[in-house]
Amino acid sequence: MKKFKYIFLLIAISIMGCSNLEEEPVGLLAPESFFTSLDKVETAVNGAYGHMLHRNFMSREMSMSLMLASDMVDLNPNVGNAERVQFNNLGVLADNSNIAVYWPKCYQIIGAANQAIAGAKFVNADAANKNPIIAQAYFARAFVYYHLVRQFGAIPYLDEPVTDVQAGASISKTSAADVYTKIIADLEFAKEWLPNTQASRSRPAKSAASAYLADVYLTLGDYAKAYAEAKDIIDKEGIYNLGLEPDFQDLFDSSKIDASLEPIFVLDFIGQSNGDQGRDYQAAFTGIRNDATYGYGGGWSVEVPSLSVYSTWNGKDYRKAVSLDTTATFRGVVVDYTQFTNTGIGGYGSGDNRPHIAKYTRKAGVAAEGNGRTTNSNYLMMRYSEVLLIAAEALNEITPGTAEADGYVNRVRTRARAGADGSAARTYPANVSGLSQTDFRTMILEERKWEFAFEFKRWYDIARRDLGAQVFGASGLEGAKPNFVAARNYLFPLPANELVRNPNLLPQNTGY
Repeated sequence: MKKFKYIFLLIAISIMGCSNLEEEPVGLLAPESFFTSLDKVETAVNGAYGHMLHRNFMSREMSMSLMLASDMVDLNPNVGNAERVQFNNLGVLADNSNIAVYWPKCYQIIGAANQAIAGAKFVNADAANKNPIIAQAYFARAFVYYHLVRQFGAIPYLDEPVTDVQAGASISKTSAADVYTKIIADLEFAKEWLPNTQASRSRPAKSAASAYLADVYLTLGDYAKAYAEAKDIIDKEGIYNLGLEPDFQDLFDSSKIDASLEPIFVLDFIGQSNGDQGRDYQAAFTGIRNDATYGYGGGWSVEVPSLSVYSTWNGKDYRKAVSLDTTATFRGVVVDYTQFTNTGIGGYGSGDNRPHIAKYTRKAGVAAEGNGRTTNSNYLMMRYSEVLLIAAEALNEITPGTAEADGYVNRVRTRARAGADGSAARTYPANVSGLSQTDFRTMILEERKWEFAFEFKRWYDIARRDLGAQVFGASGLEGAKPNFVAARNYLFPLPANELVRNPNLLPQNTGY
């Protein structure tokens, strides 16, 4: 086997949390010399999960792109960054700088996972001790490829370390169908070998692998398998130590979320950063400019909901109050959203008189850096309420009109009626019962819209259910978006710089 050119894959990535493939090599190290014990395999696994906390993944560039491409998040009209405007207007170009940075970050995560899987072969250990460790690498690889294949379709698929730079630069694309097959295989392995529970839900347990299998099958329209996976988790709720958090607000409270039973897999920002590694940007991007309410110095008012999100969301739904901030504090004065740009009281004159996203600011903890960039937020990648809604959606496609499917939705809605005051007088959202298959399908997508508002899922739902013509039309939350073309906008463009470096990745996705 060829020697690794860089120690970076195991040391620089895993310990320092960053890498640069253009750096001078710091030494030569044969994998059989490094991978001498399972703790070295864990080092590579740690590298994969550490990279997930970099700004170029879900903290900033990818999450921002997914948010702006959806129908629930608008770009502050005074923000002119081309990469952001393109996503918001559905006019993404192949040289979009967001894609240009999060594409390689995804492959760095995948690379670290591949190093762990390959390196484990050099360690003489029983499968019972080795496989639970590399199962985390299989999950990480599947998790990232699942994002990539939904965004780009056919992509390069690497399942082993790249030791030959020239060969790596000439790799071809793998069809989306084959990528999904490989994702499913990775998740199946992870489900078999991961433990029932983990000390931290920033590391996957069996429930995480199973939940993502359910989600993958839902995306593929294999509703029988989606339901089977989700139902298996529900039946093992006690074994997996899962449940719905009684108070929806506590899901976004940094002081309470670690003890919650609802998260299945999270990205856990701990309030510290090494530059852009470990830094939580959502508080800054979604926070109200100059707002003194949370002691962050205010956010940047970049990712802001359209006013229609606020006006169409029933105020009796407790999730609305949790998800949106409608007041800010300027110079000691509390004002409502219609005054956010009132410079006379300290507001920021930027055309953003609208409620802002509260999930990443209200109870995110103390931030060591300005604008909340080092809060203790947990980004909820998968939580138990989603498993319930996957089961309901899939069952409706298999056997419409069941009390079982109604019951899963009603568990989620019961929590949505329970405000912080525990009031039993709340009646909205009402329990569902007796809906036709079509009406249930419409309802469940609306339910997901509100339950997971601003949690980076909406664009994926729009794409998998072909909702673009509806949600980007004149009656959509952001009004008509004339750039929307179904044949183009359900995939993003492959990064132009990658196509220049490797023409084997051609053709470009349709419409770009």
